[in-house]
Amino acid sequence: MVDFQGILNSIHDDLKAEEVKGIVASYIPELSKKDVNTLGLFMQHVDGRSFSAGDAFTPFSIQSISKVLALSKAIAYEDNKIWERVDVEPSGNPFNHLSLLELENGIPRNPLINSGALVIADILVSHLENPKEDFLNYVRDITNDQTIKYNFKVADSEESTGFNNFAAAYLLKSFNNLNNKVEDVLDFYFHQCSLEMSCAQLSKAFYLFANGGKCMKGKKHITKKQAKRINAIMLTCGFYDEAGEFAFEVGLPGKSGVGGGIVALLPNNFIISTWAPGLNPRGNSLIGMQALEQFTSQTNLSIF
Repeated sequence: MVDFQGILNSIHDDLKAEEVKGIVASYIPELSKKDVNTLGLFMQHVDGRSFSAGDAFTPFSIQSISKVLALSKAIAYEDNKIWERVDVEPSGNPFNHLSLLELENGIPRNPLINSGALVIADILVSHLENPKEDFLNYVRDITNDQTIKYNFKVADSEESTGFNNFAAAYLLKSFNNLNNKVEDVLDFYFHQCSLEMSCAQLSKAFYLFANGGKCMKGKKHITKKQAKRINAIMLTCGFYDEAGEFAFEVGLPGKSGVGGGIVALLPNNFIISTWAPGLNPRGNSLIGMQALEQFTSQTNLSIF
């Protein structure tokens, strides 16, 4: 049997000693306050076992990782109709790039770049009676944890600096790919990204993607086919213009956020989350990427 706890401890100790840890995101002012030396790891096995190391239970802003959770809620409502409004191709560009959106008539390349996530947010605003409250309750439900909450300071910080997202939303609106008011969609989107979760909570939230659409309570939220589609999008699009590198080095579907979090999974096997706030030049956690590469190399567990 694989010594998961020993491997996590070894990775944690090894990477805590690294001198180069990346640069904490500063374009969202609230994120710049995090300590670059923080490192947490949490693995949730589908059989119920769990293993942790470091700051695995400290909440942080999950940012773009929330896009996967929003997609799962939206796909439960609209299934394949979603793909009429957003594509499933890697963008090959940074998460906030806008040029392709105009060239391709307002259809975002995939739901995990900002423009695509805004379309998903628009779908949820259309379907949810109280979008922010209902989405938070959904995340709490799939994680089986009522303590998860929004960080309103982060949401306000994002709104005050989110000019690129305003530009993307109005561009989508100009192509008739946003049905609700831009202000309403952005308000929901900024709060969605401000969700605070720990590595432990993240791994539990993503359990349904490793378990054919069922959360840890055994409740079915999406179909097996929908879980398969979402995992495929995470593999090809979860790290923006570094998705190929993550697949090459780690070999798992996953998603990153500029808060320094990464969550990855092996279907029918495990979910693993890391948090290290220092980012590489492409906006992904520098130490988190290294931790997951070491994990799949030492365990020989990946989709390849």
